[in-house]
Amino acid sequence: MRWSPLARKECRSIATSRGVWLLALLLVPWAYRPSYVGWDALGPNITVAYVQVAAELLLPLGVLLLSYQSIVGERTSGSIKFVLGLPLTRTDILLGKIVGRTAGIYGPVCLSFLALAVIGLLSYGVFNPLLFTGQVVLTGVLVLALVTVATSVSALASRTVTAVAIVFVGVYLLLTLLWTTIAESLFTAITGTPVNPYSPPASGLLFLLVRLSPNGAYHVASNWLLGVGNSAANYANVLTKLKPATNTNILVVDATFPPHQIPWYLQQVVGLGILLAWIVIPLAVARYRFSRGDLA
Repeated sequence: MRWSPLARKECRSIATSRGVWLLALLLVPWAYRPSYVGWDALGPNITVAYVQVAAELLLPLGVLLLSYQSIVGERTSGSIKFVLGLPLTRTDILLGKIVGRTAGIYGPVCLSFLALAVIGLLSYGVFNPLLFTGQVVLTGVLVLALVTVATSVSALASRTVTAVAIVFVGVYLLLTLLWTTIAESLFTAITGTPVNPYSPPASGLLFLLVRLSPNGAYHVASNWLLGVGNSAANYANVLTKLKPATNTNILVVDATFPPHQIPWYLQQVVGLGILLAWIVIPLAVARYRFSRGDLA
């Protein structure tokens, strides 16, 4: 692993920055959201669900902020010439940047999860440690996916302003904040069928589009672990949707499709596959372009 020294350098650089510790500090009050619906369905395992809440909006924003300058920043400052002078291939540089930044971010973030575990243990009692560990590992996969996307954009962009625009408008605003609305509009444009989220059509395409974003795929896999329902939405919203005589604008497969008519590609394990694709595909594209580009 020739890229490991570069990864260690990246990890130290991020782990000693104020930004990542501010993110870790803010995640605890952000994620700790007691709810009656969560307690009724999960009991003490509501502590596990707080890990999912931590991954909504704030964590993606922090990860993207800490990653988008990984390569383009050095290119702008000229320090990329030193990195290129090392006995590393361009692929090694990409791997070192991604692995190092992921480790540097995820370490402090895991301390936030540990704090949530202590708070939950004192507030609700003993939760399932294997389930908690699974959620923490899954959230680590999301962090890796977001770092990979941001670093790939950073490798392809020639200017910092370009990387900022793509990462924060394209990835955060469109793929994180507004993706459900965009997916519904895309479905209407493709099929000509308007979407009423309170009574959505039983269309596999609609539900597939909603879970194609990194956060949507993460929520599908996370809800699968929690056992709360097949949806790309927050666990509490899913539980509310599935309550009798309750109707919300949350898209939940279990509330729309008959049990034996769910398309195979809407199975929850596919959500994990989509999340992994957000690691593999951006890295492959960045590797192809980055290996052939002029960084001088």
